Amino acid sequence: MSIKPPLTDLPISTSEGGFYNGFATAVAVPAKIIISALCVWAIFWPIASGAILNGINTVILDLFAAWYIWTVAFFVIVCLGLALWPTAGRMNLGADGDKPEFSNFSWFSMMFGAGIGVGMLTWAVAEPIAHFKNNPSVIQGATTALGEDNVREAYVWSFLHWGLGAWACYAVAGLGLAFFSYRRGLPLTIRSSLTPLFGKSLAGTLGHVIDIVAVVATILGVAQTLGFGVDQLVAGFTRIGIGGLVHEAGAVDAAGKDIAGTVNTFGIVVALLIIMGASTLSALSGVGKGIKWLSNINMVLSIVLLGFFIIFGSTFFGATAFFVGIWDYLLALPFLSFNVYTSDGVEGSQAFLLAQWQGWWPVFYWAWWIAFAPFVGLFLARISKGRSIREFVLGAMIVPALMCFVWFAWAGGTAVDLELNGAANGLILDAGNGDKIFAMTEFMLSPIGDWLAWGMALLIVTLLMTFLVTSADSAVLIVNTINAAGDEGPKARPHILFWGSALAFVVGGLLISGGTSAIQTAMVIGALPFSVVMVLMCISLIKAIYNDGRREKAGIATVATDVEAAAPAE
Repeated sequence: MSIKPPLTDLPISTSEGGFYNGFATAVAVPAKIIISALCVWAIFWPIASGAILNGINTVILDLFAAWYIWTVAFFVIVCLGLALWPTAGRMNLGADGDKPEFSNFSWFSMMFGAGIGVGMLTWAVAEPIAHFKNNPSVIQGATTALGEDNVREAYVWSFLHWGLGAWACYAVAGLGLAFFSYRRGLPLTIRSSLTPLFGKSLAGTLGHVIDIVAVVATILGVAQTLGFGVDQLVAGFTRIGIGGLVHEAGAVDAAGKDIAGTVNTFGIVVALLIIMGASTLSALSGVGKGIKWLSNINMVLSIVLLGFFIIFGSTFFGATAFFVGIWDYLLALPFLSFNVYTSDGVEGSQAFLLAQWQGWWPVFYWAWWIAFAPFVGLFLARISKGRSIREFVLGAMIVPALMCFVWFAWAGGTAVDLELNGAANGLILDAGNGDKIFAMTEFMLSPIGDWLAWGMALLIVTLLMTFLVTSADSAVLIVNTINAAGDEGPKARPHILFWGSALAFVVGGLLISGGTSAIQTAMVIGALPFSVVMVLMCISLIKAIYNDGRREKAGIATVATDVEAAAPAE
């Protein structure tokens, strides 16, 4: 049977005038209504919304934990398979002869900064310490909480959550978008990546629904990152002497729970005004200016901070954690990628605790990365035109994962070592997650001079700001690109203000209604439908590449510039 040319035309209806000029109103308006309704619900009915979100989250974790675990394992297999597949690996994400727009340094900087760079400042210290205290091996009695025999297990889980699985989610979304946009000439939207499966029907209602799901997932995924960022930014402000942003001693919430030291409403508002104000201005300048320069700045500051931990922290302990941790992680990866703990329903039992722990950590992370994938994936696609599929997959998966491992090994390793040898005496363990890196650097530098500790806190706050602004402004640009049927033109500028404000209200509303746990719950819920879209993206991409290989053998063009418009679907 003869093979047809690929689909190179997907006409998405957009407005031709008015406030929504150039936008697909069937996507932009429903997405805005959904996000606005969530903001109003969380802000005006915080207790009821928190209770309902928690109930839905419990059901999802009970029914879909295995789905999240196995889906991310599938993404890793697909990415590695595409890199090794000769037909796929050599294909250029663009027309023949297209060269990358950005240097490797800027490419890696933007990938890391917009992807999960901000998470390093919180979790590179907080997560190894958390797993050092508790993980499945501790629950099963195989290792000792806070014991030397638990260090390697702590790093297996830390590397699992921030390694190949995380970046495979981003690579799948980015590769699908780049392939169909730059090889097929289709709009730079999520729906375009499914054309081999659904053809021109994606120009209608089906495509609109897919893009709406992507926008909502993006807002909730970025809200999760900004929620953690607000918490840490306020902790940093407090460390450098800016007070009044946290609850004072003796403060309790409506349920009587002690909330002393947590961010108060004023602190949330101040942090969000700073973050979203700066990010909106940066977003108005576009990817090639504001985001590129911010990414380069935060990469340089990251190297300075990381260099401090490597040179003045637990250097040998960190090196051991890095190399031994990677070895242990790779050995454990096949089992951990597919293993699902099942609760027996008996609260406090080993099976119950294992399933609960998996919901708190791996399932939460996989949902976070999936929710973050439309944002990071579209951003990766935007900055990766002209690179081969093999270069894209290996560059987007392995290099950022190794950077995460370096951070966890030396920043987190220093914290673990200080607690293991008794020097910190619980100072780092007892600090809040966002405050752990500040507590550790203050402990290390205060004996030399308080001004050094203050200066390091200021550097971390500055770095955190650049990471948060990069993530937020990238998200605003990406959401507008999807809403504008893939067009990144200046007509999206008025809507940047709306999405910058909407993102701030989502984060603020959910933080007020239930803290970061409320954002986490909303994000896990929002990620579920998009996880289905991502699985379909994988299948679609494999089908397209396989058919392109057949087309090349038959002498049929596979790149948009060589294909007649309105060609039949795959």
